[in-house]
Amino acid sequence: MFERMREDIQAVKERDPAATSTVSVLLNYPGLHSIWWHRGVTGPLHRAGHVFLARSVSQFVRTWTGVEIHPGATIGRRFFIDHGMGVVIGETTIIGEDCTLYQGVTLGGTGKESGKRHPTLEDCVVVGVGASVLGNIVLGKGSKVGGGAVVIDDVPPNSTVVGVPGRVVVRAGERVEAIDLHHEDLPDPVVEMFRCLTRRMERMERRLATDEGLGAERGEPPFPPAVEEAPAGAKAQESEPIGFEAEGWYWQI
Repeated sequence: MFERMREDIQAVKERDPAATSTVSVLLNYPGLHSIWWHRGVTGPLHRAGHVFLARSVSQFVRTWTGVEIHPGATIGRRFFIDHGMGVVIGETTIIGEDCTLYQGVTLGGTGKESGKRHPTLEDCVVVGVGASVLGNIVLGKGSKVGGGAVVIDDVPPNSTVVGVPGRVVVRAGERVEAIDLHHEDLPDPVVEMFRCLTRRMERMERRLATDEGLGAERGEPPFPPAVEEAPAGAKAQESEPIGFEAEGWYWQI
């Protein structure tokens, strides 16, 4: 037990630069307090069948810390809740090792189904500020959820999810092998779309320029043919009016 507590304290120091000392971590981190209450009191009570008592104690802890962890949730080692206010962790949630949640995160269920109805977070998952992960889904190892995202589908390992609903954006050429806390460094899918269109247009323009150059070497006219400009001072030729006759009347356009 004390070994796991030391691990939790060390995890806080490694992931939060504001953690200046062990005393500060022990006194000023409600997320850590809520985890210890869950591991030491509410979780064991729930597993022993004292469901009502476990829920009552967990509600007291929620009032004190601002973090609501259902006594039935399963939490791995070195779990860190930063700030903690507004975090909700559902009954059948499973959290792996070295995971990190920021304030306002919801690991919730959907509908009124029974059984496993909350998310599973594999190792080294980071969930950003105000994000919601809903339903019996799996967030793969090393994945990240951007702030404010709503995730309702499985997330592959080493992936980043952004938006509402959450969209998986693979970070090209970069694998998350350790705990990556930079949940603000997220790609914008709209910007990426415009960049893709720009690259395609540039390729088309280069190909067109090459084709026109080869045609000029063979003496072929450019494609499409250039429009001849009228001499300076010349009046533009007016097109003849278009008309038709119907019911004894002549209609002109």
